[in-house]
Amino acid sequence: MAAFNLNTPFFNHRKVLSSIKIGTAPVVSLPMLPQTLPDSTAFTINNTLSTRKPVDKKDIVNNTGGKFGKFGGKYVPETLITSLARLEAEFNLVLHDSEFQEELTTALRDYVGRETPLYFAQRLTNHYKNSEGEGPEIYLKREDLNHGGAHKINNAIAQAMIAKRMGRKSIVAATGAGQHGVATAAACAKLSLDCTIFMGATDMEKQASNVLLMKHLGAEVEAVDGTFKDASSEAIRAWVGNLETRYYLAGTAVGPHPCPSMVREFQSIIGKETRKQGMEKWGGRPDILVACIGSGSNALGLFHEFIKDEDVRLIGVEAAGFGLDSGKHAATLTRGDVGVYHGAMSYLLQDEEGQILGPHSIGVGLEYPGVGPEVSFLKETGRAEFHTATDEEAVAAYLRLCHLEGIFPALEASHALAFLEKLCPTLPNGTKVVVNISGHGDKDAAIVFQYQLDRLSD
Repeated sequence: MAAFNLNTPFFNHRKVLSSIKIGTAPVVSLPMLPQTLPDSTAFTINNTLSTRKPVDKKDIVNNTGGKFGKFGGKYVPETLITSLARLEAEFNLVLHDSEFQEELTTALRDYVGRETPLYFAQRLTNHYKNSEGEGPEIYLKREDLNHGGAHKINNAIAQAMIAKRMGRKSIVAATGAGQHGVATAAACAKLSLDCTIFMGATDMEKQASNVLLMKHLGAEVEAVDGTFKDASSEAIRAWVGNLETRYYLAGTAVGPHPCPSMVREFQSIIGKETRKQGMEKWGGRPDILVACIGSGSNALGLFHEFIKDEDVRLIGVEAAGFGLDSGKHAATLTRGDVGVYHGAMSYLLQDEEGQILGPHSIGVGLEYPGVGPEVSFLKETGRAEFHTATDEEAVAAYLRLCHLEGIFPALEASHALAFLEKLCPTLPNGTKVVVNISGHGDKDAAIVFQYQLDRLSD
């Protein structure tokens, strides 16, 4: 077993420090893993001789200490344990604080603009009918209509309120496509909090319009060499450097507990509304839920309410990029292994030495080499199924929704829409399918246009 340097900054994944590989032993004793690891190290578990243990269904919904089976936890330096414990305690308090919940409900209604519509996509539905005029009914959960243009504001406003309750004056966050950055900047402006957003330099070029919005909202935008994973590390470093006055506002369902559970909890409004709206529109639950998968925040937001409803099929769609065999993709659940990264155990994209691989997707918000622990658990237990869509398929789905429904989805959400091409021909007539449109696609219009030009020139 290789040694690693405990004095190395935990979130420095640029420096190759070490790797620990657990081979094909039939038993892997997870409690023996160190609780403090540099994030450049990925523990890879290739336990091919072991079998899955029976999973209690309630464990999928009710986790203890941020653990979903073997996934999640707090793989962090001791200096962070106290801060995370305080955050967890505050989170548990606000869940049962009627004053906080009333304030949040008001903000979601009057500021965010909830509830968002469950829109029947008539022309898209017609597009997928067979020669006999039969096919599924497709509904779109319109998170793109939220203030800020994405689902991210649901969580950002709630966590900003928690930060203010805790006496924090300064918010730090990381963003990829810019949607979480815009949402955090807006929430901070509303609540009079200082805001610093870390963003990969390449992402800033691709999402220039969102960078401008963040600045207009009063946020400082710090460029980081690399992409979202690099920005995440820098944001966490900034937080660790001043734990008493800064608050790290996680926008993705990854990281050490309680961050993934907080994000999922505040995004679960999506699924709760969907259940209510399904009862109003057709008198029942959806048959199938479809969402794109980056780290998992929008998918969990839709899925979580229905996890106990075993007759509701949950489908996550990852980014296949240039193709799964190209090495240029972000299909963590499809091609990844189990390891520890950014403070939690989950599926990761990593090489044979356990070093993190750079992901790729035309949907910038999907470019993360890991996925949340709860999503990892849904894969492990088989409660959800996961598929992929390429850049080409996502762009085609983007244009299809524009032309058929007059709606421009984010390229991230377009991956979920792309899977309808394979899904719909397999479904019985009248199947109720809900696709989560996690954000709007005006930020991606130039990317799609350039993609089309590039294809014409090839």
